[in-house]
Amino acid sequence: MLKRRDRTDRIQWKEGKMARRCFFSFYYKLDSQRASQVRQIGTIEGNKPATDNDWETVTRGGDAAIEKWIANQMYGKSCTVVLVGSNTANRKWINYEIVKSWGDGMGVVGIYIHGLKNLDGKISAKGDNPFDYITHGPTKKKLSSIVKCYNPAGEDSKERYDWISKHLANAVEEAIKIRNENQ
Repeated sequence: MLKRRDRTDRIQWKEGKMARRCFFSFYYKLDSQRASQVRQIGTIEGNKPATDNDWETVTRGGDAAIEKWIANQMYGKSCTVVLVGSNTANRKWINYEIVKSWGDGMGVVGIYIHGLKNLDGKISAKGDNPFDYITHGPTKKKLSSIVKCYNPAGEDSKERYDWISKHLANAVEEAIKIRNENQ
C-alpha cells in the first residue's frame, strides 16, 4: 500500500484562493460530457482528461496498464470526486478507483450528475450510490455510511450546475476531513 499523501497539495487559482488537486472518477462512455462540465468549473484542479485514443491505448495493455494509469493520475491528489451518472455504481474501475483512493488516505466524495445536460441536451436517470457497493473496515459497513454523495439541488440543468459550482470545493474539503477522521 502507498504511504499517506502529504496534505500540502493545494495550488493557487485566479482569486488567490487555494484549490485542491483532485482525481475525477466517472463512467467515461456515458458521462464524459457531463463530467467535462464539472471539470471546467475551476474551483478544484483535476487530473488531465484522457482522450478516446489515449484510453484505448491504456485499455489494450490490460488490467495492469489500467491500474498503473489510474495510480499515475491519482499521484499528488488529495481527493477523488466520483461523478455519479445513471450507470456509475458498481463498475469495475469505478470501484477500483474508490477503494484505491480510500486505501491511499485520500478524501472521497460523490456528486450526482444525472441532472446535467449532455451535448444533445438530454439528462439521464439518477443512478445508485456507488459507495453502497463498497465495504470498509473489519465491520464491513458500507462506505456510504461514511462518504457523502451529493444530489445537487435545482429544477433544471443550469441550477444543478450552479449548485455544483458553488459547493464542489467545500464538498472536497469536507471529504478530506472525513477521511482524516476515519483513519
